[in-house]
Amino acid sequence: MSGACCAGSVGQGDLLTVGPAAPYRPPADRRDTRGQRPIPGGTFAMGDPFGDGDPADGEGPVHEVTLAPYLVDETAVTNAAFARFVRATGHVTEAEQLGVSAVFHLAVEAARADVLHRLDTTPWWVAVKGADWRHPAGPLSSIGDLPHHPVVHVTWHDAQAYCRWAGKRLLTEAEWEFAARGGLAGRRFPWGDELHDGGAWRLNVWQGDFPRHNTLDDGHLTTAPVKSYRPNGYGLFQTVGNVWEWCADRFDAGYYADSPADDPHGPRHGHTRVMRGGSYLCHDSYCNRYRVAARSSNTPDSASANVGFRCGNSLSTPS
Repeated sequence: MSGACCAGSVGQGDLLTVGPAAPYRPPADRRDTRGQRPIPGGTFAMGDPFGDGDPADGEGPVHEVTLAPYLVDETAVTNAAFARFVRATGHVTEAEQLGVSAVFHLAVEAARADVLHRLDTTPWWVAVKGADWRHPAGPLSSIGDLPHHPVVHVTWHDAQAYCRWAGKRLLTEAEWEFAARGGLAGRRFPWGDELHDGGAWRLNVWQGDFPRHNTLDDGHLTTAPVKSYRPNGYGLFQTVGNVWEWCADRFDAGYYADSPADDPHGPRHGHTRVMRGGSYLCHDSYCNRYRVAARSSNTPDSASANVGFRCGNSLSTPS
């Protein structure tokens, strides 16, 4: 069970080399807390107490972490919000610069000539020319009727550029997990330990025979609108399922054994960045990373049709 199983990507190293998009830099004191919920902070047990995760993901050992109060966006950043950022700054995403991104094979909307190849280790992902945040399924698709869906095909660098413009920041991995739990201690999901809540779906993940047939029991083949399911105890929507969310931290599977107890910010070195929450392609038969303790990672220049991000903020402007 590798990180790529449900988070396929095409990055700069796959096809050609391009520089990161020039970031828009707002005034240093800019800070915007609209659409954010207060998270009380405190001490919690971080990690997987059930042994559900793959050892290579480093979900253990369970360890106590203490966080100061902070703020988190209610939802993942939407297409509408990202469009405002692009209009204001002229930002060009790395997928747009590259001209190619990864799309799940059952969702492709592109001419045959634009479907370049399947990814070697994850053949359910295909490299599609012209797939980007405006065209999430390929050049024949658009976001015209998807304003409230999460933006996808954004790299970690793109997410950082948005955060700088918005007066926000990416969450640390510890902040993400504490917020995703919604005040429940030691549970698998933001609502408890059982995937189904009285028979109702609480998240957008795969149902059926992956990767050939999705029964669409939850109503969605790919992304769902960001407020499709009930929020957790902190008022945050869809912290698991729908799209992976970039975090600020570098990834190291062994980090939990040595991470500091107070406000950890991840290892100092590493080539990949943490992603949390799982996506619409997760299924317990091969990739049950839609749990609050689950971890994955990807290179910061990677983009795909199931990766987005959510912003956070400190409670006060740093002096």
